[in-house]
Amino acid sequence: VKWLVRIGTFFWAVASYMTAIVSGLGLVFLSRLILGAAEAPIFPGAAKATGYWFPTKERGLATSAFDAAAKFSNVIGVPLVAVAVTLWGWRAGFYVTGTLSLLYCALFWIGYRDPSKSKRLAPEERTYIVEGGSQQEGQEAGNPLANLGFLLRQPKVWGLTLGFMAYGYSFYLFLSWIPGYLQTALHMTVLASGFYTIIPWVVATITDIVIGGWFVDALIKRGKNPTRVRKTLFTIGLLLGIAVVGAAFTTNANVAIIWISIALGGLAFAAPIGWSIPGLIAPKGTVGTVGSIMNFFNNLAGIAAPIAAGFIFQSTGSFAANFLVAGAILVLGIVCFLFLLGKIEQIKEPQISPEVGPVASTS
Repeated sequence: VKWLVRIGTFFWAVASYMTAIVSGLGLVFLSRLILGAAEAPIFPGAAKATGYWFPTKERGLATSAFDAAAKFSNVIGVPLVAVAVTLWGWRAGFYVTGTLSLLYCALFWIGYRDPSKSKRLAPEERTYIVEGGSQQEGQEAGNPLANLGFLLRQPKVWGLTLGFMAYGYSFYLFLSWIPGYLQTALHMTVLASGFYTIIPWVVATITDIVIGGWFVDALIKRGKNPTRVRKTLFTIGLLLGIAVVGAAFTTNANVAIIWISIALGGLAFAAPIGWSIPGLIAPKGTVGTVGSIMNFFNNLAGIAAPIAAGFIFQSTGSFAANFLVAGAILVLGIVCFLFLLGKIEQIKEPQISPEVGPVASTS
């Protein structure tokens, strides 16, 4: 986890600076490609660290903390970048994000250690974490490629992945198109759209922590069925995401922001629930792999969403069709999540052969 996130955040900063410095479409594309590659391990790494550091009954709030921080960054970052772009031009926005990424890299480098390497972790606390069901540190058992193949044959992995992929499509649509939607459809200035965008991200931060984190843990601690709690709230979150369709039928900025806030608030509290599940279903040593599978397809949705949105807008001249498509994808994601994931419990480890690695399991 330590080196994965360190390297990822460092190259994230480098890619942001590259975007600001280079000229020409090819080099800009290369810098964004590096940014995407550097970003990819951050959330799986955070999910793996959460699995190491927290017992299962506290996993919800811990996961929501890092996920809500990502949401809250838009509360600060979007208007900050809007101000920088308005005052100094588009390159200034990338200098801002590059500097913030570099600062985070330094803080993580200094501050994070795995439990086995931490000098501040008391023996009693470590016992509490381990007995509470924390993931064990260590390398993947057997052949990593064989383990990947095994995991890709598990319905649980696909139920989680496809459900989270549907979330990712709508999330990245919001992330990339809310300012553009406000400027194009509702005729706001860049600066005004930047500050209007704060509202749904504030709502998302609150619901992420309160519902996706604290409320999930509170229900499980009170004896509620963990699978039912997580699947029900994840489904409700995605259903609320369909509220974005309401924004398709209004030209009033305030009404549109209300619909978007409801949708993003629902998606936000579904996210930490989704990110907590790899640590609950992955066989020993494969939390990062399960998280990476989920994140890979989530990022594919993230790549597709802004591109598809551009084509749809160009074809129809309206954002309404984009919101309707996002709603339909969320419905499909809910169906996959409910019927493929099943009970949220650890996948039975495959049999290990010292010569060929893991052997396929039917579990």
